[in-house]
Amino acid sequence: MKLELTRRSFAGAIAALGALTVLGCSEGAQSQAPGAGPTAAAPAGSAPRQMLVYRDPNCPCCEKWAAMARDAGYQVRVVDHPDMPSIKRQYGVPAALASCHTGIVGDYAIEGHVPFEHLARLLSDRPAGVIGLAVAGMPAGSPGMEVPGAARDEFEVMAFDKAGKAVPFRV
Repeated sequence: MKLELTRRSFAGAIAALGALTVLGCSEGAQSQAPGAGPTAAAPAGSAPRQMLVYRDPNCPCCEKWAAMARDAGYQVRVVDHPDMPSIKRQYGVPAALASCHTGIVGDYAIEGHVPFEHLARLLSDRPAGVIGLAVAGMPAGSPGMEVPGAARDEFEVMAFDKAGKAVPFRV
């Protein structure tokens, strides 16, 4: 039996391999959002980064942010937690930076609606002393808080340390 490799058969093989890869990677994963795939946050070819997101069970925007994390290449598990202040204390989130949900990626706490390009930079640069990033409150226009036709609030991403000191964190 002779196998002939043509452009069409090669393209078909690549497409089939891609489909198998997607199916294999998503098997057992928490509900992937449509269009999920690697970005700068999770480099192509690397294993997806694990993210645990604690949220108040009554907050719908947390699910939107978690879906965006999946789109950014994270493997996300969302946990409803009725006592969010205890989670924030456990992970060293300063009270002044509190928001509706707290994500954990590796050794870092990600408080609120932090843009994923900031998280990618944190994970690649690993600045000394920083234990997390935060976007305080729930500003309109931050990731997961977009409202069509509504004005976007100004917000700043803050890096914080174990002592609770916070400084602006820019990409």
